[in-house]
This record gives sequence, structure tokens and C-alpha cells, in this order.
Amino acid sequence: MKFKPNQTRTYDGEGFKKRAACLCFRNEQEDEVLLVSSSRHPDQWIVPGGGMEPEEEPCGAAVREVYEEAGVKGKLGRLLGVFEQNQDRKHRTYVYVLTVTETLEAWEDSVNIGRKREWFTVEEAIKVLQCHKPVHAEYLKRLRLACSPTNGNALVPSRPDDNRSLYVTTQGPALPPSRR
Repeated sequence: MKFKPNQTRTYDGEGFKKRAACLCFRNEQEDEVLLVSSSRHPDQWIVPGGGMEPEEEPCGAAVREVYEEAGVKGKLGRLLGVFEQNQDRKHRTYVYVLTVTETLEAWEDSVNIGRKREWFTVEEAIKVLQCHKPVHAEYLKRLRLACSPTNGNALVPSRPDDNRSLYVTTQGPALPPSRR
């Protein structure tokens, strides 16, 4: 199990734990995503991410978490959305897209806790995540929906024109995304 003795949990003004994560893709086609084994349940897969440190920006936290948990570096892309989880613990997670450019042989969590990583197609990843971490599956569903040619969008802009973040709330079954 992962243990960080000096970790300070940070919360926003509404009492949500501030988190950041990245959907790490093998290339810009975004058809293969990297998942890591859970520190609590090593036989289950998750999207790399974790808590933000005080004074840390969401994009910096996302890149740091991916480096620690997955042992990869890359080109940080767009903010996919801000996902809220209200079930057992209140989390607000900033989820970015990252194209992997470097993969380390050994990295912090592989050495310290034996964490593994594996590439999955987006469809496989959604299935794998749906049981253990349904909110993580929602990240990929949002990606697929946002880039679907049927909705008229080829790409999602890096920053929304109105500078508002896209929030997706999960409370059991997935709810449709809403803008705040």
C-alpha cells in the first residue's frame, strides 16, 4: 500500500479534495491508454493521478502524479474536464490528456510498492475500469464523446473560450455532463 508520510491533503472552498490525473496515450491518435495497478488492490487497474499539493497548479500535479505512479513523461495536452465524485469521499479531479514521449524502466512506485503499468485500447480500458473505478471509466467515455465525429467536434479546444471548466459529477450511475 502506498504511504506518503509528508503528504498534505488540499481541499477547495467547497470541501472537495483537490486531485489531478492524466489519460496517458501512446500517441496522438489517442487509441491506447496507459493504466497502472492500484496501490490498494494490485490486481486492479486505475488512471494515474492523486492529490494536489499546497500551491500546486492542477496541470503540474497531473504531470507529477503520472511521473510517480506510471514512470512516464510526455507532452501535456488539453484539460479534458473536472470530475466530481460525491459517493464516499468528495473529490474534484482535473483530468488532462498526455501524449507519452518517454517511458522509464524503473520509477518511484514500481520500486517502492511494485506498481505495474499496461497499455489498453480505450474500449478495453473502459471495461477494465468500469467495475473497480467507474469514475475513471467516465474520463475515457468523456474523451470518446468529446472527439466523436457525430457531435460535430473533431477536437476539443485546449482551453474553453469562456475560461470555465467542464464539470462532470458522478453519484452512482453516470450523469450527463453539465457546464457550471
